[in-house]
Amino acid sequence: MKILVVEDDRAISDFIRSGVESEGYTCDQVFDGLRACDLLAENMYDLVLLDVMLPGADGFEIMEYIAPVGMPVIFITAKADVSDRVKGLRLGAEDYLIKPFDLAELLARIEVVLRRYKKGAAELNGAGVTLNLDKHTCIKDGREIHLTQIEFELCAFFIRNKNTALFRETIYERVWQAEFTGDTRTVDLHVMRLRKKLDWEERLVTVNRIGYRLNA
Repeated sequence: MKILVVEDDRAISDFIRSGVESEGYTCDQVFDGLRACDLLAENMYDLVLLDVMLPGADGFEIMEYIAPVGMPVIFITAKADVSDRVKGLRLGAEDYLIKPFDLAELLARIEVVLRRYKKGAAELNGAGVTLNLDKHTCIKDGREIHLTQIEFELCAFFIRNKNTALFRETIYERVWQAEFTGDTRTVDLHVMRLRKKLDWEERLVTVNRIGYRLNA
């Protein structure tokens, strides 16, 4: 499990990192909001521990960036107002922890969120398709559709981000896990194959000058 800690106070960040690594998690640290967005664009994390008050971009702005990707988030902040907690949860955060906090409580909350997220993420549904992430199966209209590894990952990415316009660059970097070089043919070809296999000609639409959107 890989966790990203977004916290501008280095002492607190180191405290969190020490705790989560003692439980066997891998941890990346970042100390400002804009750099956090860079890391989130480059990597997939199992969980993000996110401060609200950050230089560059605050936690709520980063949460709006994270939400379409589907990474779970726990806010860790000194902002104790009910309105802030409500805002964070409505933006899609899984939990909200107020500073100062006990490390044991943080670790317990991490365990609960990851367990809940893993259970919920075992199956994805959208646009008439069911993906089982454990068995690596794709079911449509009661029958199994064979997808290659990349097609399966591409399908899962569209379902996770259904009804959202996605740039070709974003699709390539998230699905192929490589830097986008400007050649869109790879993405376009795989989208064409996915449309044909899943009968998504009317659902997986082209968005002019952007990329694609799965209407679900």
